[in-house]
This record gives sequence, structure tokens and C-alpha cells, in this order.
Amino acid sequence: MYIALLGRQPAISIAELEQSYGSVSWFSDTAALVDTEQPIDVQRLGGTQKAGRVILTLPARDWRTVSMKIVQHYSKAWATYEGKITLGLSVYGLNVPPRDIQKTGLVLKSKLKETPASLRLIPNQDAALSSATSHHNKLGLSDNKIELLIVKGRSQIIVAESVGAQNITALAARDQGRPRRDAFVGMLPPKLAQIMINLAGPLEPDTEGLLPQPRILDPFCGTGVLLQEAMLMRYGAYGTDLAEKMIRFSRDNLNWLQDHAHMTGHWYLHEGDAMTTTWQQPIAAVVTEAYLGQPFSAPPSSSKLTEVRGNCNHIISQFLKNLGTQIASGTPVVVAVPAWKAVDGTFTHLPLIGNLEKLGYQQLQLKTVNADQLLYFRPDQVVAREILVLKKK
Repeated sequence: MYIALLGRQPAISIAELEQSYGSVSWFSDTAALVDTEQPIDVQRLGGTQKAGRVILTLPARDWRTVSMKIVQHYSKAWATYEGKITLGLSVYGLNVPPRDIQKTGLVLKSKLKETPASLRLIPNQDAALSSATSHHNKLGLSDNKIELLIVKGRSQIIVAESVGAQNITALAARDQGRPRRDAFVGMLPPKLAQIMINLAGPLEPDTEGLLPQPRILDPFCGTGVLLQEAMLMRYGAYGTDLAEKMIRFSRDNLNWLQDHAHMTGHWYLHEGDAMTTTWQQPIAAVVTEAYLGQPFSAPPSSSKLTEVRGNCNHIISQFLKNLGTQIASGTPVVVAVPAWKAVDGTFTHLPLIGNLEKLGYQQLQLKTVNADQLLYFRPDQVVAREILVLKKK
């Protein structure tokens, strides 16, 4: 059993975990339990900040009781360990001053003084270590670099040993270090690209053996963010875009990625209008950020919204119709489409969302969240990304 600490939008994060690992449940508003024997790879999960293997499950009581249990367990577990242990303590959901958390580590260090083990503590500036601090200290990545994740749920407290933290430095480098970027067409965050790829679920290899890896198609590839994340996740990448400039930018970025990451992989690009183009086969999944319309810094007028919404609805509907004639039944299709936030916080959605069955698609029903919770946006954004998780009928 594992526990995952979810990202800024927990509903999207837990949906990604459900599609990746299957048996997932809410533990708190910001954490999920994952019932799997398969080790969790945090670097493949855009929506999980940290994850850990569950070691202790305790009744939800005061910090003093939890602290005593941690000291008892690890003073015994590490009594015969020879060498230095680096330890970080991160507490979530409990109102505990950092000095009290640090005190727990110091008590444990004192208990281990008569053993072959020595303990180095990572200082707590806050109740929880940041993901950057955890990753910088390589916590969870070896037997002697340990971070304990102490998480309060609705009725229990879990103590877990971290298996890693999100490498936000690498994510930022992939986003900002690429040679080609274009703010006008929008910039899909690499974390969101990872989430969307994982929402397609595990992909099966090509049964005819035409390609070495399952291939993901992005028909609105832009500068290739989604394609680069697909390649890093060991999928084949196939991108098309209406604009020659975007194909050129994607090519430059994927060449840069292969040089920068010292990796090889199968990728292919060509120009094509998503409403009319014919794609090469095989296609294991379609994952894309579709046309989002023009950006807005403030909610548009009613007439302007009607115009933009109608334009986006036409383009994406025609794309889905064209795609549906070319992919096999059961093919996963994950599409980010626009939704517009009003002053009162409500959203205006595309009409096509109510006509997905007529377009030839079935919207996936997840166990942990409702489909309308898959809205990705920052508080100051007018145009949100609504993520549709579909299968070709």
C-alpha cells in the first residue's frame, strides 16, 4: 500500500493515479491511498508531489502519541544498521510546530547513539519539507536516505517511507530550456502533459509489431510539449499541426530533447489540419490540447464568448469526427478543451460535451471523481482546460 500527496488540483491528481494504478481511494482532501504491488514512479506522475510506502497506520490522535510510535518503531528497525542515515520528517494535516517535529528526530537520534547507526536530520523550516528539498537530498531514493511522510486522514494517521519527490527542477528545465517556445499559442505545462498521458491509461504494444513502442498521437502538437513527455515516458510520439512553424518548432525541441536527455525514441511529425488530415497507423492513444481559442485577461462579453465558443466547438467537433473514422474501437482519447470562467466563478462549457455519444465517443466514468471535476486552471485564468477522458465507441 502506498500513499500519494496530491498536487494543486487534487481531483485531477487522483484521476491520474486511478488510471495509472487502478485501486485508489481518498485518504484526505490532499492525499490518496494506492493499493498496488507495483512501485510508484513519482517522476512519471504530473499530479503527485510525493509518494511513500505505508509503514504504520495509527488512530488519529495527538502528535505526542504519533511521535512516540515513530521513535519506538525506528529505534528498533535501525538498531542494527551500520552507517549513516539521512532522515527528513514531513507532516501533513496535523497542526504541529516545526520545532516539535524536529524534536522527534532528535529523540530518535539519541536512541540510536548506542547502536552502529548514525543519524543526520534535515532541518524543518515548515511542517513538511518542500519537494525541492526532498529531491535535492535524494530522500526516498536509497536505503539510507529516508523521508517519513506523516499524513492525517479523516480517521487515521499514516506513516510512510517516501519513494521519491517530484523533480520540479527538471520539469522547469524541460519547460524553459527548450530552444523553441511560443507564448501566443499557449504553453502546456509539462506536468499537465504527463497527467493527460497517464489519463489514457496503460497502453498496450502494437500487436502487429510495426513500431517498437505504443505510439501517442497529438493532432494539435504546437511546440511539442506533450510529445516530449510521451517520449520521456518511453512511448512513441506522433505529432501533426496545421502550422508549418509549429512542426518546425516541435522538430527542434524533440531533437534538443534527444541530445539533452541522451535518449533515443521513435517520433514522427507532419503538417495536417486536424479536421481533415489522414494519420498514419498504428495509433495506441490520442492525447492532445485542442484549440483553446483566443486568450482573455478578463471574462469576455456575452457576444464575444458566443463567437469564440462557437468557433472552438466547430473545430474540435470536426476534429473528433475526422479522428473517429481512423482509430479503432476502444482507443483512448484524452483531449483538453476550453471552458470559460465568469466573474462569479462558474464555467461555460463547449456544447459538444453533451453530444459525445453522437460524435462516436464514450466518456470514461471514474470511481474517485466526476468528469466535471477535471478542470485545470489557475485562480487568475479565464480560459480553463477541461480534460475529456474518452474512448472510441
